Amino acid sequence: MTDTTHNASAASADSGRSDNAMWSGRMAFILAASGSAVGLGNIWKFPYITGENGGAAFVLVYLLCIALVGLPIMVAEVALGRAGRSSPINTMKALTRRDSQSSKWVFIGWMGMAASFLILSFYSVIGGWSLAYVGNAASGTFNGASSEEIGALFGGLLSSPGTLMIWHSIFMVLVIMIVARGISSGMEKAINILMPILFFLLLVMVGYAMSTSEFGKGFDFLFKPDFSKLTTDSVLTALGHAFFTLSLGMGVMMAYGSFLPKNVSIVKTAVTVSIVDTIVALAAGLAIFPLVFANGLEPTAGPGLIFQTLPLAFGKMGGGTVFGTLFFALLLIAAVTSAISMMEPVVEWLEEQKGISRRAGALIGGISIWLLGIATVLSFNEWADFHPLNFLPAFEGKTFFDIFDYLTANIMMPLGGLMIVAYVGWVMKRETIENELVLDRGALLNLLMFVMRYVAPALVLVVFLYNLL
Repeated sequence: MTDTTHNASAASADSGRSDNAMWSGRMAFILAASGSAVGLGNIWKFPYITGENGGAAFVLVYLLCIALVGLPIMVAEVALGRAGRSSPINTMKALTRRDSQSSKWVFIGWMGMAASFLILSFYSVIGGWSLAYVGNAASGTFNGASSEEIGALFGGLLSSPGTLMIWHSIFMVLVIMIVARGISSGMEKAINILMPILFFLLLVMVGYAMSTSEFGKGFDFLFKPDFSKLTTDSVLTALGHAFFTLSLGMGVMMAYGSFLPKNVSIVKTAVTVSIVDTIVALAAGLAIFPLVFANGLEPTAGPGLIFQTLPLAFGKMGGGTVFGTLFFALLLIAAVTSAISMMEPVVEWLEEQKGISRRAGALIGGISIWLLGIATVLSFNEWADFHPLNFLPAFEGKTFFDIFDYLTANIMMPLGGLMIVAYVGWVMKRETIENELVLDRGALLNLLMFVMRYVAPALVLVVFLYNLL
């Protein structure tokens, strides 16, 4: 599409979008947005940060942060996407021109797309770990293995650039193939298959955890709060994760919102997505912590909880081969559904700006992301001692992987989210907001605007400054 087309599409609800370039309805968008939100953050990160921060008290703070930060920012980002009907960059161009606002706000779109690009470059490498571990679990590699052997297995994976490259490449090929087929024929079809499988596998894993002797202990750990274990760092970690788990501030929800039919309620849909995302995170905890306790392991194992602690548990328990395979298949599906959402802003922009086909855009975008991912692959082995930005205090001792992670998680995403709610809350015309949210000038709209203007920005700013300092 040309810029002229973007402006026209911003002025008309569904113009510029063919039926094949729109979600078929509310449920399709919910599954897609949930697929984006439900990723490694829910099944890999949420359990281990919950374990590190004392359990249930942390969970309560996290739920509060979802309501006060995650939900309003999601509503704002999806509303921008549907109002603009373009890629995040061209959406902000069209909206600022239409409302005679500063073109500097287009920076929201640029930063969101850049964040998606950077995150997917290293996310693909971690997604490759999931692929490798599906094979390890299915082949019985974990059976009877000692903690030293499990540690050596993971260490061997990271130390081999060739092996990491193979899995990184396979993962990116899967993502490119799905995104290249478009919204209805590719992404929606894939999500309609993968998300029910993900929910089913998660239920199976929770069901198995219920059969263990320590399910009650795992349940209490997640839902029986001990506020003495809550620290300032724990609260800020919960606030940060609530923001990041919903794929906010990286252009994904804006890109997905651009394909959302006009008759779908953004507020109701965002609430549903937030609930689904939270349920999956809690269910992952219910599936994991009973297994950890039943095998005498520690919930405070940190990032290694999934790839080092759980394989040890699967190796000891009856049916470990089957349930280990199911678990890492679950992790892989979660990674794929998130990865395709991160590819979308990049492909959408290439289609519009360069006038190329979606397949060409997916291929160009995918190969570019794959190439950048090589820096992450080498960060774990050949370039482990290479710290390119050592002259900057904030990046001292950081590899390429650490730099990409720090930039996106601590700077780009919170800053993007802050600018999104600031634009919708303070700059965007009230009439446009009302048209997109389809809310009357009543208490609900006033409450939402208050949270967007004051509460969410203040909390995001706290996390942003804390992470920087």
